[in-house]
Amino acid sequence: MTVFKKMSALLLAGVTIMAAAGCGGGGEAAGGGSGDGKITMGFAQVGAESGWRTANTKSIQESAKTAGIELKFSDAQQKQENQIKAIRSYIQQKVDVIAFSPVVESGWDNVLKEAQAAKIPVILTDRAVDSADTSLYKTFLGSDFVEEGRKAGKWLVEEYKDSTDTVNIVELQGTTGSAPANDRKAGFAEVIGAESKFKVVASQTGDFTRAKGKEVMEAFLKSNPDIDVLYAHNDDMGLGAIEAIEGAGKVPGKDIKIITVDAVKDGMQALADGKINFIVECSPILGPQLMDLAKKVVAGEQVPARVLTEETTFTPEQAKAALPTRPY
Repeated sequence: MTVFKKMSALLLAGVTIMAAAGCGGGGEAAGGGSGDGKITMGFAQVGAESGWRTANTKSIQESAKTAGIELKFSDAQQKQENQIKAIRSYIQQKVDVIAFSPVVESGWDNVLKEAQAAKIPVILTDRAVDSADTSLYKTFLGSDFVEEGRKAGKWLVEEYKDSTDTVNIVELQGTTGSAPANDRKAGFAEVIGAESKFKVVASQTGDFTRAKGKEVMEAFLKSNPDIDVLYAHNDDMGLGAIEAIEGAGKVPGKDIKIITVDAVKDGMQALADGKINFIVECSPILGPQLMDLAKKVVAGEQVPARVLTEETTFTPEQAKAALPTRPY
């Protein structure tokens, strides 16, 4: 009888342990997150190369806090290998969702397949990837960069509609291989290519930074004495170029007309001051939309494959009106 009681007790203990293990296994969050109901997001940022990027980072960090999402944040310092390393770290940490703004378009398939195998959904923000397998990410949140280039080109065509002279253009491209650099160049070229009077005499990357924009513009001015227009893929490169233009004894906005993309506060001030002639807006305030998408994909809800931000353009007069309430 004593032996039977001991065996019964052991059997009951074993059943209890198995039941406890079953409950624990079923409570894990999607992607293997904390399991406490709070979403954990791993975000791999490009870097802090511009005023736009700084505003973008601030928007994401503040929005995560407001949404009650735990944010694990990394700065890749504009290097793809750093972003890949960060994403792999997030996979190991079993976050619930990964979001990142790709430094360049190519070379992401392997790490995205690793996230997919770990059942961690991925959201692309600001910049896209060129992968043929669109199942590797849930959605893309950001701007239509090709359309931004078209808007810049359309303003230029309208500005010179009554001129028959050749218009010499120099272009400050963004980071080589990045989606905004590729697409802003393509959209601009598509529009101005319809008229032979528009001639791009020099085009080179300025890495989206003010310092590089100044350096490259100085080189442009030395090799091309008759520049009519500068098209810069972001405000910061345009602002650096303004320093170079003034250093060469020319008047930005008059001697050389300037078109930029972004509409951050420093760029808008230069536009209001007449040193830039036209800005195509690209909003960095993606945080609220990103957190909303993150909650939906973690919950298993269907989301659109592409979510575009609403943006406009600015002339000097419009910049003056917008600046007092400009949030970034």
